[in-house]
This record gives sequence, C-alpha cells and structure tokens, in this order.
Amino acid sequence: RRNRIERFFSKLKHYRAIATRYEKHDANFLAPVKLAATRIWLRVYESVT
Repeated sequence: RRNRIERFFSKLKHYRAIATRYEKHDANFLAPVKLAATRIWLRVYESVT
C-alpha cells in the first residue's frame, strides 16, 4: 500500500505547476493537484480496461 502512495506522489511531482507550486494560496494550488490526480487515475484506469 505504501508503495502505491509513493508512486502516486512521484507521478504527481512530474507536473511542473505542482512541483514548483506557482499558486501560493492553498485553494488555488488544490485545483492543479486535482487535475493531475484525475489524469493519473484515468491513465491507470485505461491501462486496466
């Protein structure tokens, strides 16, 4: 389980806007995190089906 979480955060850090944190406010920063997480989830889901 820990390995899956660490791999997810590793993939999440490949997104430049998240890695450099352009948005300084938490609410604004959360939007790109959600978008990136959705893209990662969709890629995993597509490879499974």
